[in-house]
Amino acid sequence: MKEVETLPREFYERAPALVAKDLLGKVLLRKLNSEILSGKIVETEAYYGENDPASKAYRGRKTFNELMFMDVGKTFIYMVHGNWLLNIVAHLKGGVGAVLIRAIEPIQGIEIMRKNRNVKDIRNLANGPGKLTKALAVTKELNGIDVTRRNSQLVVVEGERESFEVCSSHRIGVKVDLQQELRFFIMGNKFVSKFS
Repeated sequence: MKEVETLPREFYERAPALVAKDLLGKVLLRKLNSEILSGKIVETEAYYGENDPASKAYRGRKTFNELMFMDVGKTFIYMVHGNWLLNIVAHLKGGVGAVLIRAIEPIQGIEIMRKNRNVKDIRNLANGPGKLTKALAVTKELNGIDVTRRNSQLVVVEGERESFEVCSSHRIGVKVDLQQELRFFIMGNKFVSKFS
């Protein structure tokens, strides 16, 4: 992977909602063998700790989710309905939390993403958390890697400077949600999973 300036660890040492919002417009890079796959992050969701009924850390339980309680800037990958979901651990010092990357706008390695997903329409390549991980070939093997290290197989870097409006809604597919809207997406972006 060419030399890129990854987002620093401090970026993730904040409340998950702030990190989720600020990840919009950043670029997720996946090193896959000698190829680079990338996309602009256009949709995220924030998850908190024991008081968040939709969180994997609800009621403080620690099983496969111990990464949510640990160092920020690491990937937390788990399976839901046969799909791997990519989260990045983010929380205040001593806290618990993570941000789910829900959708990206493909930039680089689009043909490889098409093969990985067996889909032609670029808008349908990574417009949902399970589609995104298939497109980028993200599996449990990448669980716990540090996205703040340049040589990681997954990193997040600054995107192009642009202005966009951030919208929010309740999180998708959760049975019980917090009152606060914790899903964030770029207004009008055609790569967002769904508008609400």
